[in-house]
Amino acid sequence: MKKLLIIGYVWPEPNSSAAGSRMMQLINFFQAQNYHITFASPALQSDHMVDLKALNISVENISLNCTSFDDFIKVLQPQAVMFDRFMMEEQFGWRVIEQCPDALRILDTEDLFCLRNARHQAYKEKRELTDQDLLTSDMAKREVAAIFRSDISLMISSIEVELLQRLFKVDASLLHYCPFMLNDAQLSQQNPSFQQRQDFMAIGNFRHAPNWDAVLWLKQQIWPLIRKQLPNAKLNIYGAYPPPKATDLHDEKSGFLVKGWVDDAVLAMQSAKICLAPLRFGAGIKGKLAEAMYCSTPSVTTEIGIESMQTNLPWAGAIANDPQGIADAAVKLFQDERSWQTASDLGQKNAALMFQQTEILIKLAERITQVSNHITEHRQTNFIGSMLNHHHHKSTQYMSQWIDVKTQLKEMSEKGSKDTDE
Repeated sequence: MKKLLIIGYVWPEPNSSAAGSRMMQLINFFQAQNYHITFASPALQSDHMVDLKALNISVENISLNCTSFDDFIKVLQPQAVMFDRFMMEEQFGWRVIEQCPDALRILDTEDLFCLRNARHQAYKEKRELTDQDLLTSDMAKREVAAIFRSDISLMISSIEVELLQRLFKVDASLLHYCPFMLNDAQLSQQNPSFQQRQDFMAIGNFRHAPNWDAVLWLKQQIWPLIRKQLPNAKLNIYGAYPPPKATDLHDEKSGFLVKGWVDDAVLAMQSAKICLAPLRFGAGIKGKLAEAMYCSTPSVTTEIGIESMQTNLPWAGAIANDPQGIADAAVKLFQDERSWQTASDLGQKNAALMFQQTEILIKLAERITQVSNHITEHRQTNFIGSMLNHHHHKSTQYMSQWIDVKTQLKEMSEKGSKDTDE
């Protein structure tokens, strides 16, 4: 059986974030391809992480800047290694190359951090994003370098594929478009009717800056406009890791209800009449909106929200970028059953056009097989990647080794002091 090592930025929490759900989709794919998976991460394990061992996945806690990883991967000798976000490729990529030079190196970008970060900065400065923002970004330089160094990068957004090719001249051979994947049961599930639903909802991990900004925008500007037209309406806000500043926004009187963690996000989405996702910055594609689609829940979102999620059919809800426009669209869908039903019917149709699992998995399997079978030729045509691996990883290697030596010297010093005291 082939072996895959996944180096996780965090442990997968599919009920906490779209990134966690995405990771589990990829894990299921590789298991179906007959890989035995080892999931390793330097992050602390959490209460909400999935039970990987129950899924026959080996689990390994690894350390940053430590030669113990070298010993671990040298014994494991995986045929493929997948880095969860560019930071893990930066930290461990050179060690993988050193110990397992023939292993296929896959980068799962989740979304482009540099794009999300640049949009956030531009938003704070009340201006439009420019190409120059990205071209001068240190994060972009780090992230795009990791993409060049990898054999293949999985991209969740078609817009981000186009951006990398246009602005950073990344060759198409290094990129593979791989959006969310929904199975036939999800795409054909029976969902509650207009009459069986109630309330508005919003959902998103509170640690994710675009989600927190959306909650604040709802509280301060959008929800008061909705309540003005619907005085008895309620908005249920769900999401993992709500900080005190979020729970402090809870207000029964105004119907602004911060619920926090929800055990079954799909049931919550199916129970709601409208999903509100007023996102003002961000990147990738939005798990909450994909979920709204297959739950047949009309969504009201922004141009940022719909990025890379549109088909040739109309949006399953409404798109607006200002508080009044969002509020008016939400109220109309909430009150008008005919408009609601039209949007609801579009949900699963759009989801099937974009996220049909079988088609996506076939293309992914073909691409990985193609690159794996011609890995030498593939790397020879990626001169920029080879150059970056030669230079950048050397500097990363020396810095990491310096930190490792410092740690060892500190431990020796502390042990010597303890022995002297005794």
